[in-house]
Amino acid sequence: MNKVSKEAKRSSLVTTEWLSEHLQDDDLVLFDASMATVVGIEAIEYDQQPLIPNSYKLDVEQELCDLSSSQLHALPTPAQFNAFAKRVGLSAESIVVVYDNQGIYSAPRAWWLLKVMGVDRVYVLNGGLPKWLAEKRATTTTYLLDSNQGTLQAAYQPQRVCDAAAVLAQLTDSDSMVVDARSAGRYQGSAPEPRAGLRSGHIPGSVNIHFAELLHERQMKPLAELEVIFDDQLNSKQQPLIASCGSGITACIVLLAAAQVGYQNLCLYDGSWTEWGADDQLPIE
Repeated sequence: MNKVSKEAKRSSLVTTEWLSEHLQDDDLVLFDASMATVVGIEAIEYDQQPLIPNSYKLDVEQELCDLSSSQLHALPTPAQFNAFAKRVGLSAESIVVVYDNQGIYSAPRAWWLLKVMGVDRVYVLNGGLPKWLAEKRATTTTYLLDSNQGTLQAAYQPQRVCDAAAVLAQLTDSDSMVVDARSAGRYQGSAPEPRAGLRSGHIPGSVNIHFAELLHERQMKPLAELEVIFDDQLNSKQQPLIASCGSGITACIVLLAAAQVGYQNLCLYDGSWTEWGADDQLPIE
């Protein structure tokens, strides 16, 4: 596969049709980024989850998570990423597609962490495994064997991730906006947090776009509908956008949608509410 489709060039999404056509291409690297626990939407349950053929496992909670961090889901270190890239055969020529078993849920997290590590040609399968299965496309039950031939090294992009100190500093910066991907009830403090010990409420000045609002039938909504959602909450596409959620997973759905409609100054608050809500020194509304 010498080039990405015209659709993929202007989008961070690829279709099931596109993936089916390119599944055997030498430079395609396909990842299943499914998570065991799903929060905020009704989970699709599988007795035995099938896989799209030629998939590697991408584990955002273990292999590609900094387990030495105090954060629940911390982005991996460059060293972790390099070991992973070698295992699965990533190179500078790779075109990466990620999917998950809920349609669009944890695949955007994998997409963003790969972006943070400097991988530019990475895309999310719109509709993921559910759409693939609904179309009765081929499946398997086993992942690809490790190639251990990868040569790609992390080119860490610090501007794409921030910590609580950076979020706190932006509270006085009228140019930046924090978008909270949690449900309206959690954002407003009227619904309990799923994790014990966290305060209720939200980061002062943040706006709420529940990640589920960006999806329809487990696919990303059309661009026109996404435009309306973001235009209702944000001033312009030049405005720096920091995405937050419960633990840094579904915030990446907001980042994916924002990228679709043309936002370029995007950042993930990786600690998200798990960090902010646990720290009594940080302000809340």
